[in-house]
Amino acid sequence: MNPVVISVCIMLVLALMRVNVVVALTFSAIVGGVVSGMSLTEAVSAFEGGLGGGATIALSYAMLGTFAVAISKSGITDLLAQNVIKRIHGRESSAGTTGLKYAVLVALILVTMSSQNIIPVHIAFIPILIPPLLGVFAKLKLDRRLIACVLTFGLVTPYMVLPVGFGGIFLNNILLKNLHENGLESVTAAQVPMAMLLPAAGMITGLLLAIFFSYRKPREYAETELTHVDEEPSHINRKNIMVAVAGIVAALAVQLTSGSMIIGALAGFMVFTFGGVIAWKETQDVFTKGVHMMAMIGFIMISAAGFAAVMKQTGGVESLVEALATSIGDNKPLAALLMLVVGLLVTMGIGSSFSTIPIIATIYVPLAIAFGFSPMATVALVGTAAALGDAGSPASDSTLGPTSGLNADGQHEHIWETVVPTFIHYNIPLIVFGWIAAMVL
Repeated sequence: MNPVVISVCIMLVLALMRVNVVVALTFSAIVGGVVSGMSLTEAVSAFEGGLGGGATIALSYAMLGTFAVAISKSGITDLLAQNVIKRIHGRESSAGTTGLKYAVLVALILVTMSSQNIIPVHIAFIPILIPPLLGVFAKLKLDRRLIACVLTFGLVTPYMVLPVGFGGIFLNNILLKNLHENGLESVTAAQVPMAMLLPAAGMITGLLLAIFFSYRKPREYAETELTHVDEEPSHINRKNIMVAVAGIVAALAVQLTSGSMIIGALAGFMVFTFGGVIAWKETQDVFTKGVHMMAMIGFIMISAAGFAAVMKQTGGVESLVEALATSIGDNKPLAALLMLVVGLLVTMGIGSSFSTIPIIATIYVPLAIAFGFSPMATVALVGTAAALGDAGSPASDSTLGPTSGLNADGQHEHIWETVVPTFIHYNIPLIVFGWIAAMVL
């Protein structure tokens, strides 16, 4: 009757039954709080107290949605899409189209990976880049579940192995720091990414399965305003293109300088407004469209923050790991497997590997040492257990980000077309490769 297990299971079941994710998160958090011994009032109070933690990211998404609408009005994304469409035109059945499809996938992987380190904007680029490319995806008949897997791969894998950008925060500032604080002082910064190479190989395996097996077949999508692209455009204005480029550069520069997606998107939007791409009287409509595009993602983020607050207050994570420690005996392989599964459950609820490490490292490190795992194996266990839920949680920005772009025209469902595919292709291989790493390192 562990409250974390009960809450996560209820949340997942409701989400898979197509109950709204916000409703699922709210209901399961309250149930978990009551099961842990809180009164209904205390559970509700804990949930409401945590809501503010998701407000920043929710407003960030709203501003990014507005910025994305402004960019689409400039015509720059139409120009990009039309250039790709011209390459496809007349050779839909040729090998050239197949080559172009894989070129698009490789480009998406590289762009997404660079958002974690080279230009560390994380998910901020998705609502801006992906909606205008939906027409290209439709023309190439690319399955959006595949695009979701590609984007999630690029968002998660770099921070697991590359100690720069967000990877530097995850590997050095959080993982290594918590390992040292909990008794594993012998591990060096150079060893942490090495220990995570095998788990990262699980991510690569899942990506290859998604591309060449699961979602290789063409998939048709209904034509909408977003997926329709004119092959001979007449509305693209050179001045608007220049303003759009200036707006994108301004948004990126301000975000990197201030560390705020909100301020970055606002700066970019103001460039579009002063540049004449958006008339002053249209700003209200553009903002409304942007908020409408991103509203559900924002509310899920806010609800997830409340859910995480309740889970932390129940103390269920600690009791779950302690129960695991006392029931395994001396079975080292089973211990490794259960530690990964518990990490999956915890992260699926909290939705962030960065937030999970301080919670589980406190108990996992002494537990791993007691079972005789090497320092490298312990790093792999803690790092993999934390990263697990990021690739398959309904409340993770690594799944919400892709959905925010792919569902811009209402043809991509968050749970069944982002969360389930990424869970199958990444969480299962992560458990397998994380377990192998714990056994061989």
